[in-house]
Amino acid sequence: MFNTIAPKYDLLNHLLSMGIDKYWRRITIKQLRRVTDAGSRILDMATGTGDLAIKIHEKIKCKVIGADISAQMLDVARQKIAAKKLDGHITLTEADSENIPFDTGTFDAVSVAFGVRNYENLDAGLREMTRVTKNGGHIAILEFSKPRTFPFKQLYLFYFKNILPRLGGLISKDRKAYEYLPESVLQFPDGKDFEKHLEAAGAKMCRRISMTCGIATLYLAQKQ
Repeated sequence: MFNTIAPKYDLLNHLLSMGIDKYWRRITIKQLRRVTDAGSRILDMATGTGDLAIKIHEKIKCKVIGADISAQMLDVARQKIAAKKLDGHITLTEADSENIPFDTGTFDAVSVAFGVRNYENLDAGLREMTRVTKNGGHIAILEFSKPRTFPFKQLYLFYFKNILPRLGGLISKDRKAYEYLPESVLQFPDGKDFEKHLEAAGAKMCRRISMTCGIATLYLAQKQ
């Protein structure tokens, strides 16, 4: 599915979120800057087309490895990295979230933006992310969540269920992919429920930041 929508993925991300996704990533990087520096190594899992990985390097100046299971998404990321002449600073690898090809304790921090809800096995993926993080290292997970305040909740759900799949399907030519998006978000265990999964994987919750009336949430944790 992600291979199919890769060419239009960035356009649709920005269009369907009305550009707010860029703000969410800025907040994520701001938090990562507090716990990393230019000497750090950061793994960006489910890197997709590399948006977060690129911004992490640009703001923190550290080495970044982006990993994703979708070859076509990585092809788009490579083009963007080459265009910015960042080949020596950001490397990409095709990898499954449940079998990350790096040694235990390799990274100072691990990030993932809008990817964990797509893990086939959420707990296995979180355990792998924690495993490759150094003791005392940090994990930053940016993911969609569900607004709970009236009337924003109702307006959001109407847009999410009715408008987004039609518009996304029209532009990407793959409506099923954009029907999957709201389905996956609504089924995802957000908030305190997700924190329980993180802690079971061996990470201690540090902070949870709700953004844009609860549309997205940033989970910040530290490996014990």
